[in-house]
Amino acid sequence: MCGRYAASRRPEDLAGIFEVEKWEPEETLAPDYNVAPTKEVYAVLDRPLKDADDRRPVRQLRRLKWGLVPSWSKTPEGGARMINARAETVHEKPSYRRAFTSRRCIIPADGYFEWVTGQQERDLEVEGKKKRPRKQPYFVLPADGSIFAMAGLYEFWRDRTLPDEHPQAWWVTCSVITTEAESAPLAVAPAEGPRSLADIHPRMPLMLTADRWDAWLDPARTDVEDLRGLLAPPPGGLMRAYPVSTAVSNVRNNGPELLKELEGPEVGTLF
Repeated sequence: MCGRYAASRRPEDLAGIFEVEKWEPEETLAPDYNVAPTKEVYAVLDRPLKDADDRRPVRQLRRLKWGLVPSWSKTPEGGARMINARAETVHEKPSYRRAFTSRRCIIPADGYFEWVTGQQERDLEVEGKKKRPRKQPYFVLPADGSIFAMAGLYEFWRDRTLPDEHPQAWWVTCSVITTEAESAPLAVAPAEGPRSLADIHPRMPLMLTADRWDAWLDPARTDVEDLRGLLAPPPGGLMRAYPVSTAVSNVRNNGPELLKELEGPEVGTLF
């Protein structure tokens, strides 16, 4: 799954990486090292500009709220639960299938966090001595330091309680697509701990390699089977993972120190 990630790149850098044609400086977000659901995040999308005579798709960098609210939803309250869409079923789920065929985006990240329960903590849980075991967080990122481009969907939702001219009358929300975690060895594995992403968690965000960005963002591509072909996992062995401080487990903590690699896990023996 993807429940937390880091996004520290400047918008002008993202614009260069993704060949963005339009972004608004006033929409700049501060670097976020602990992105949690319901926060505003950057997303790259291809869409005609509002009120423009030319209706060609324009590549844009936009601020979206993480947690998709379907256009037909009566309230936005379920968005916090819809942060992830499964690649295997995204084309058929009512909440995602319309966005899958027409509103796809890329959500840029440095990498994502995932938690592993330590062996000692698991033993205590089995013995009934601890109901909520502590977990060791890991940071997962491309081994070559490149951008982690997560496949995403976005949707528009109209708040009917507000007038058209109200700045919050329209919500634009998004969801990260996840896939089965790869079992291939990590490109760089920690000295002690997981040897593959599947050792950390059975799911992972679907990372799009650069050769698939244009096809994924192209709103003219609407054939479901064609689009499902773009959901193939990336080649194995591109990622690295390392343990980070348990401070990241508190969403109130935020700063580059959360990405600092530890020499070993803080939470006992993991494997």
